[in-house]
Amino acid sequence: MIDKRLVPVGGLKKEPFSGSHNGMRYYFRGDDGKSSTTFTVYIYPEPWCFEDTPDEEKESATFPLSDEGMDQAVAWLFERYEAEKSRWVNSSKDMMHTVNRTDYSARGSSGSR
Repeated sequence: MIDKRLVPVGGLKKEPFSGSHNGMRYYFRGDDGKSSTTFTVYIYPEPWCFEDTPDEEKESATFPLSDEGMDQAVAWLFERYEAEKSRWVNSSKDMMHTVNRTDYSARGSSGSR
């Protein structure tokens, strides 16, 4: 799923880190900017980004901003994935049906604007 070596522990003080695994998206964020001593990990289903996913579809847990905290966070991600595997797999399948359709009929036969 995720290799903790890919997540910059100290970097979470400056920038969030996100990714996904088989329908489960995750978002790591330091809690207090450069003075962070903790970080929060959010999980939510595909297909939308963190900002566009309704809060009621998100789950979170907070961990110490340290190597041990990162170990705990990665273990939590694995636990949450396994606990609701069908939810994540189904959201991944549903994502394949999310299509942005464009009405080209107004452009004429050449397809130009």
